[in-house]
Amino acid sequence: MVAEKQFFLGKMVTSRRTVDLRSDTVTKPTETMRAAMATADVDDDVLGHDPTALRLETEMARITGKEAALFVPSGTMGNLISVLVHCDIRGSEVILGDNSHIHIYENGGISTIGGVHPRTVKNNQDGTMDIDLIEAAIRAPGEIVYPTTRLICLENTHANSGGKCLSVEYTDKVGELAKKHGLKLHIDGARIFNASVALGVPVHRLLQAADSASVCLSKGLGAPVGSVIVGSESFIAKAKLLRKTLGGGMRQTGIICAAAIVAVQENVGKLEGDHKKAKIFAEGLNQIKGIRVDVASVETNILYFDIEESSKTTAGKLCKYMEKYGILLMSESSSRVRIVLHYQISESDVQYTLSCLQQALTGVQDQNGI
Repeated sequence: MVAEKQFFLGKMVTSRRTVDLRSDTVTKPTETMRAAMATADVDDDVLGHDPTALRLETEMARITGKEAALFVPSGTMGNLISVLVHCDIRGSEVILGDNSHIHIYENGGISTIGGVHPRTVKNNQDGTMDIDLIEAAIRAPGEIVYPTTRLICLENTHANSGGKCLSVEYTDKVGELAKKHGLKLHIDGARIFNASVALGVPVHRLLQAADSASVCLSKGLGAPVGSVIVGSESFIAKAKLLRKTLGGGMRQTGIICAAAIVAVQENVGKLEGDHKKAKIFAEGLNQIKGIRVDVASVETNILYFDIEESSKTTAGKLCKYMEKYGILLMSESSSRVRIVLHYQISESDVQYTLSCLQQALTGVQDQNGI
């Protein structure tokens, strides 16, 4: 929250609003979540007896169409556990996108902890990898000089591609390819609910071809903590052992699982609004001189915009300037900025941010801000 005097629309104003667009992970727990946490029925989850954790896991297994689910502290741990279950022999290899979250943003954990070798395939602009390139990356069985391919990983939605959705048809084809070669398929579904809403396809259908998936509860759904991993009962039994090994076994987890249950029940229906606000945002950005954005590419709640050289500023400087107005953005490079919408951003916040961006880049103020 900021409380600085600024000149806006020719008047000196005091900004007391915060518009946090860095990620959908920044949401605050609602009063309903806090009440559920305060009254949660709990027990020792390491011993397998926390009733609220079990309730969440049962519900997530049902929604995703899998036999079982397991609550984990983070999506990074969920993906790591999933890869290690499938690649249980050191020196195994996983095929994944060169611009995927697992490959770029998860500290290389599959290699440093699991001894799993990443074999990257180029991500297309829509987040997919060409099927023929995936197949070409699969190692021939029995080759003594190569790692053994055991797993393919997809990401839906694909964050670095701007929240692009992978279709059922595409995912099914990758699943068929995996089966053809005796491989497993894991889907990093951190924002799978966003994909489901945008495509109009149930979550369980989007994950049908997958042997396992991770689903984040603290991104678009707005829970304060946690993810779940889903798969077969045997997969989850192995995952539970690895969760303990990695320090992810917690005791009265029902306190945080209670908030996650509320998030699943109340916030899935709000995702469509987030997507609409992202599209409005992109259309507004497209009207500001010095900014370049592909409006048609915005499918869910993530968008990127590029700052043209003629603006004579950088993403870092722009983000710093916007902080004066209580607007928090994330620079991806010297000329690119990421914006992520969530249910605690209003349409008024969108218009306020657009107005401040216009002032920052052109020195011209419109009537949307204060």
